[in-house]
Amino acid sequence: MLGHRFADYKPEEAKAGNKFEELLNIFQQLLLMTSGDVAQAMAWMNQLDRQYNLTNDKYGMGDFFEDLKTKGYLTEEKSDGQLAMTPKTERSIRRQSLEEIFGKLKRSKAGGNHHTPYTGVGDEMSSDIRSFQFGDTLDQISMTESIKNAQVNHGIGDFTLMENDLEVQDREQKTSTATVLMIDISHSMILYGEDRITPAKKVALAMAEMIKSKYPKDHLEIIVFGNDAWQIQLKDVPYLEVGPYHTNTVAGLELAMDLLRRKKTKNKQIFMVTDGKPTCLKEGINYYKNSFGLDRKIIAKTLNLAAQARRVNIPITTFMIASDPYLKQFVQEFTQVNNGRAYYSSLQGLGDFVFEDYQRNRRKNLK
Repeated sequence: MLGHRFADYKPEEAKAGNKFEELLNIFQQLLLMTSGDVAQAMAWMNQLDRQYNLTNDKYGMGDFFEDLKTKGYLTEEKSDGQLAMTPKTERSIRRQSLEEIFGKLKRSKAGGNHHTPYTGVGDEMSSDIRSFQFGDTLDQISMTESIKNAQVNHGIGDFTLMENDLEVQDREQKTSTATVLMIDISHSMILYGEDRITPAKKVALAMAEMIKSKYPKDHLEIIVFGNDAWQIQLKDVPYLEVGPYHTNTVAGLELAMDLLRRKKTKNKQIFMVTDGKPTCLKEGINYYKNSFGLDRKIIAKTLNLAAQARRVNIPITTFMIASDPYLKQFVQEFTQVNNGRAYYSSLQGLGDFVFEDYQRNRRKNLK
């Protein structure tokens, strides 16, 4: 009798050699969620194992824990015996974040790698051939085309190469870009039972790994802002925690613009990941705060900075992890003043938006 027989799908059990990698991926996700607290992450791993049978009779959670230490992912602090992440773990988390958010990226050779419409002295040969002009360098001359022109124009018997025989192969100029990534660490990033700081950390780690591998000439600075704003190192990102802070967007923008002023590249930009409205200003040693609605005084100062950034050709791209209509209206006004961009993203789509915008050609900033 012809027909189909259906049964429950039972996936093949992971090979023993892959079990460590499978558990490592989960463990690294938990490390980001616990801000680098190894003990808490391991406790959650054991809880997940009891609930979902992550391990088996041949490879247990104890084996995984020992492998983490022997393979160099964990180290024991000499002072208090606490377990901590190693630089190897931090690199592995960056690669995992890049793979998760941006997908598989093809590595390219070192160079600015942000293409511009301008040609001239640059990194990569162009297919365009043109006549020699005053100011062109010898290494730009296409010898094959120039010799061919000389033979056609003057004959083979008495070979002569004149200036009007010379042709030049242009190079495609590439540029480097300086980017400041601003991460909101105000208390609202964990309000309402939604973890918004972990996706923001993943974006920062993935951006850093992408730049290191694909755009090695680019500059990435990372700052966080709450009541104040301060710069952090890449190695600090996995340990970021939300504080009992308001949102001092002004302080973040001032620091970001100050960092970009020190960069010599013409292409500069600010990426701001936030979920809330500006609610705080620093006035001397005191803080002016207002969490109830949009405060006119705070908004005016924020918009003034957006205008200043526009005057010095620093576009600001805002990634808004919120859907409140009045907040969207503020972001639209902020974006219009700066002539930047704005994305209203869910937590799942945040990385895709950041990647797509970073990959855009920065040629419009060139003067």
